[in-house]
Amino acid sequence: QVQLVESGGGLVQAGGSLRLSCAPSGSIFGFNAMGWYRQAPGKQRELVAMFTSGDITNYADAVKGRFTLSRDNAKNTVYLQMSSLKPEDTAVYYCTIGAGPTMYWGQGTQVTVSS
Repeated sequence: QVQLVESGGGLVQAGGSLRLSCAPSGSIFGFNAMGWYRQAPGKQRELVAMFTSGDITNYADAVKGRFTLSRDNAKNTVYLQMSSLKPEDTAVYYCTIGAGPTMYWGQGTQVTVSS
């Protein structure tokens, strides 16, 4: 069973930056989506940023201009560069990779932004 391994979360002050990374533990073929969701306490999981087929990148309005999604195809790794962080960005961030009908999810990494 392939797992997604996330890293890069932590505690940062408002205005700071963090970079999240996500890579599968094994081979995944036929990507059609790669990106990140987040879930804050008491809230539903929401899309943060996602690559979809056709090299389209979608960002949530709340993070546009502050977060950048990138990937290294050779390493099957996806990154989320987060800048100008705000306390409302505090959440557990989940990596996801879609291949055909299967969506793989990471275990989540905590991002906490202090005011």
